Amino acid sequence: MRISIDTDTKVMLVDKEDGHQELPLYSQAGLEALTEIWIKVQWNELNWQSISWHGFPIFQLSEDLVRLQEVIFTIAPDVIVETGVNQGGSAVFFASLCRLMGKGRVVSIDIQIPLSVREAVAKSPYADLITLIEGDSTAPSTVDTVRQLISEGEKTFFFLDSDHSKAHVLAELNAYASSVSVGSYIVAADGIMRILHDTPIGSSQWRDDNPAAAAREFVSANRDFVIDKPRALFCQEREIHGFTYWSDGWLLRKSTDKTD
Repeated sequence: MRISIDTDTKVMLVDKEDGHQELPLYSQAGLEALTEIWIKVQWNELNWQSISWHGFPIFQLSEDLVRLQEVIFTIAPDVIVETGVNQGGSAVFFASLCRLMGKGRVVSIDIQIPLSVREAVAKSPYADLITLIEGDSTAPSTVDTVRQLISEGEKTFFFLDSDHSKAHVLAELNAYASSVSVGSYIVAADGIMRILHDTPIGSSQWRDDNPAAAAREFVSANRDFVIDKPRALFCQEREIHGFTYWSDGWLLRKSTDKTD
């Protein structure tokens, strides 16, 4: 893609494989076109590593976090299950939302959780709302432990942010799908990898090996789920749909009937 911008005439020229466009610079279409390239550059320059939450690195796009809290407050889950602890930022993020809502708790899983992370989470104001589980997120023993931590009738929300290979994400989706509440989501984070394959620090294999590919394959075989990114609560006409790291990542459970 090639973009040329003339700030004097306020015109943007966009050349893609599928054709040429001339867009007003100050327009929704112009912003969408800029976002497509900006988000790749922003990711490559590791700007996302500068984001933190209550003193914990969280390593997410700030726009995604804002949208995520909208969904959490709308659904008001009793249990939020995440795979991928990293440095504890997302666990603390979810737990702080639970505290604000006055309900909910967090189960956070990783194949290895350093002692320093455990200690930091334990010292946080949200330690009582976070359960850390060390183990492979797709191992039957781990899945069984998670299920035991969810009481009958509790509303759940799942967030997958561990190993981002297609095979692993698909395995996580298959492992936890039955525990997702109807009307809630299981989110496969970082589908953006499919458009980052040609960035300087990207990998060519990401073009096909990514969470978005896993999500699409999963919903094709599970009719009770649909890829359905939540809309903004306000001013939906102002949304920038490509302004996310979680492309095709929001999987809504619409029923319990796989043939629906």
